[in-house]
Amino acid sequence: MLRRTKIVATLGPASNDQKVLEKMIRAGVDLVRMNFSHGTAQDHMKRAETVRAAAKECGRTVGILADLQGPKIRVRKFENDKITLNKGDTFILDASLEGLGSKERVGLDYKELPNDVSTGTVLLLNDGMLEFHVTKVKGEEIICRVVRGGVLSNNKGINRKGGGLTAPALTEKDMEDIKTAALIKADYLAVSFPRSGDDMRKARELMLAAGGKAMLMAKIERAEAIPALPDIIDASDAIMVARGDLSVEVGDAAVPGLQKRMIKMARHKNRLVITATQMMESMINNPIPTRAEVSDVANAVLDGTDAVMLSAETAVGDYPVETIEAMARICLKAEREVEDSVFDRRTGAQRYTRVDQSIAMSALFAASHFKVKAIVAMTQSGSTPLWMSRMNAGVPIFALTPVEETLSKVTLFSGVHPIAFHSSAKDQSHELHNAEQTLFELGLVQEGDMVVMTLGEAVGKSGHTNTMKIVKIGELNQVEH
Repeated sequence: MLRRTKIVATLGPASNDQKVLEKMIRAGVDLVRMNFSHGTAQDHMKRAETVRAAAKECGRTVGILADLQGPKIRVRKFENDKITLNKGDTFILDASLEGLGSKERVGLDYKELPNDVSTGTVLLLNDGMLEFHVTKVKGEEIICRVVRGGVLSNNKGINRKGGGLTAPALTEKDMEDIKTAALIKADYLAVSFPRSGDDMRKARELMLAAGGKAMLMAKIERAEAIPALPDIIDASDAIMVARGDLSVEVGDAAVPGLQKRMIKMARHKNRLVITATQMMESMINNPIPTRAEVSDVANAVLDGTDAVMLSAETAVGDYPVETIEAMARICLKAEREVEDSVFDRRTGAQRYTRVDQSIAMSALFAASHFKVKAIVAMTQSGSTPLWMSRMNAGVPIFALTPVEETLSKVTLFSGVHPIAFHSSAKDQSHELHNAEQTLFELGLVQEGDMVVMTLGEAVGKSGHTNTMKIVKIGELNQVEH
């Protein structure tokens, strides 16, 4: 059984080696995340080369997601790397402090924080582990009372409960990193902390100006992003349900409902969606997941996510390959519980203005009502398999394309499997025959299997899909639509 849900793995010290990467790819990785918070442009270029070499060795296409750091709203460093604060302590966040911090105060990376807070503001540090209440703002000093104490160490993040920090989504570093992402031909670019669709439109302008063709992904992690979701999704190609910072800002109890809502909204607008953060967190140090983690991954699949993402588990964990194997196993099992077809939810109420989208929906309808082995989308841009991936036909979708960029992009489309397809055919009949032979040689179909095929009358041109055929392998052109 081919897995519909895609697996995204973050690269790091535990997974930078090509041999380890090859094991991870064979275990089920479809897309790798390169965290631009760490490393130089040269490091990113080297990693991209390693990923592509490993994928080639495995005979797979693996996409690359470049994840921008975004604004650094963090404390600076301490004299002894960390301090312990107790409930009731007074502590100062000092934007003017350039030296090392102490038990009484620490500097800030984000110098504008004193302008974003006032008496009564609640600040959450280190992913919400510590809670400060602002008692006074004096110039560049934020004087706080510790409400929930604990250990505070170097470079820990700061969130404002309920949102309200004005830091721009795209920093100067991000703008330079977009150029690097274009240079390494990243397939996806993730923008951290967008507040509106304008942040995404700006990132797209910068990517295009740098010569890149990456699809834009909005990481939903600010409270301000929730009311702006429709605009952000419209301006993006994909979203990431980034549950870490989002949970701190809106409260942990709100996140499960928001996750379901975001996945539903993204799919309705034909956008891709990744569910991320702590999905298999315990496997950083343990060879098997907790029961709660199994349920978390499975529920994301049942919600309809395109992909599930691993962060520290594969970046610095002790069991990167075993984690991917476990996640793949959970996804497959959950997918068996998903209803075979969900077409009636949308096909009856939606009208289509594009011929190629109508063909995609017709192929899905045929596949759900007729016993076929697979759907075969012959594509240049990937638009047709993208539309198909929004609903579950109960059969795999093979995207056959000669375009390398399209191959990499469809690695994130749920239920879609990229296949490199080069054909010199000048007409549909020969093109279909060559496609059939490719699938047969790869062992994806057998003689006598029924498949639904979509292609364009103008062979090899983007945006011209206008034909659907139901084909029996070995007896091409028996039935035509």
